[in-house]
Amino acid sequence: MSASSDASASVRPAAVVNTEIRALWARAGRALSPAEQEEYQRLLVEWAAAIRADVVEAA
Repeated sequence: MSASSDASASVRPAAVVNTEIRALWARAGRALSPAEQEEYQRLLVEWAAAIRADVVEAA
């Protein structure tokens, strides 16, 4: 199994990550704190990886 296969196997579904992103913004209800901004950036990267994994799987 290649390293990229290992990475895609551990990626959470985009819908799950999207739900966490929405919850983060709902909790904040304002501009994000520095810690929330870090979490948001981490979630965006994870969401993008999940989208890429979905596209590769569909192909």
